[in-house]
Amino acid sequence: MTEITHFGLAILIVAAIVAFAVLSTKLSERVPIPAPAIFLLAAAGAAHLWPRLGNKLSVLGVERVAVVALVVILFDGGMRVGWKRFRAAAGPICILGVVGTFATAGLIALAGRYLFDFSWTGAGILGAALAPTDPAVMFSVLGKREVGGRTGTILEGESGVNDPVGIALMLGMIEFATHADSTFWVVIREFLVEMSVGLGVGIAGAWVVLQVLRRIHLANPALYPLRSLAAAGVIYGVAAVAHGSGFLAVFVAGILIGDAAYPRRDEVERFHTSLASLAEVVVFVALGLSVNRVSLSPVWTDGILIALLLVLARPVAIAPLLAPLRLRLGERLFVMWGGLKGAVPILLAAFALLEGVGGAERIYAIVFVVVAFSVIVQGGSVPLAARTLGIPMRVVHREGA
Repeated sequence: MTEITHFGLAILIVAAIVAFAVLSTKLSERVPIPAPAIFLLAAAGAAHLWPRLGNKLSVLGVERVAVVALVVILFDGGMRVGWKRFRAAAGPICILGVVGTFATAGLIALAGRYLFDFSWTGAGILGAALAPTDPAVMFSVLGKREVGGRTGTILEGESGVNDPVGIALMLGMIEFATHADSTFWVVIREFLVEMSVGLGVGIAGAWVVLQVLRRIHLANPALYPLRSLAAAGVIYGVAAVAHGSGFLAVFVAGILIGDAAYPRRDEVERFHTSLASLAEVVVFVALGLSVNRVSLSPVWTDGILIALLLVLARPVAIAPLLAPLRLRLGERLFVMWGGLKGAVPILLAAFALLEGVGGAERIYAIVFVVVAFSVIVQGGSVPLAARTLGIPMRVVHREGA
């Protein structure tokens, strides 16, 4: 075969996987399996049948695909939450997103050290990787469902806020693990710099983008959505280059832009919703194809046990944080159960793998197993949990979604 034939075959197989994954979302309307789980399993099955397909995608490639997809997903998620909804639940979102993430990471680190024989550094990296919930999964599970009260807003907002927190924590842990003379202060310093710069760039970026959207009119209406997409990329890039959290920046910018008035707003929102759906497919297909990069068989038991521990660790970590809030018991339990894992934990584990941190392959494999469990079991049970706990939830059909 020539190179063009080889590449054409790769495109054919990947496109067929994506097409199958997209069409299989109809299955998620009939059985309680979230769409990301279908994407992940379909790609993992393809990688098992055609190992060469998975071998074409490096861990670095997975990391870059996940970064781009999350920029798109977080920007769209921020716009869907909007400033009005976010402001109504800003307190619990920020508390859960920051304090809850650190508390969950700490509990998993303790379990990793004392129950699974990790070093303290390895346990800390495992905790940082598994602490954040995932916006791709949360927006997918809740995206077509309208949840009554503040619980839906809290879960969506938390998943957007705690990803930058988890990423900043992971970067600090990697810095700590790869420099012999580092102290734990480097973790705190990295977190403070990432959060403050990301927040500042997000607010400033939203203001600039809104001025451009309102004042500069384009001849071709089709360019309006592309302009906002480019703006999201610029905001992420500026924050990242300034050593801040680009993910926090795009999420904050999305929130501030979400409720604002500007020309062609409906077309822009439909475009970003569709693009975020595509990004969701792409990132979980990429994650599924990477399954052959590490050996899962030695860690299946550890991964399932840690996934079960996470089910307990999240309520323990966030129950005290939810206590002051005016939420019914059922709403509190629903928020506790809704901490779904997905692309972000795998992205964080990929960071550790790329930096050559000791034990990173085991961590990556465990995180993959935990994510598969969370997406399939927990994600599939969200509608049942809502019914059991008395949380109003109805399916809605948004134009362009």
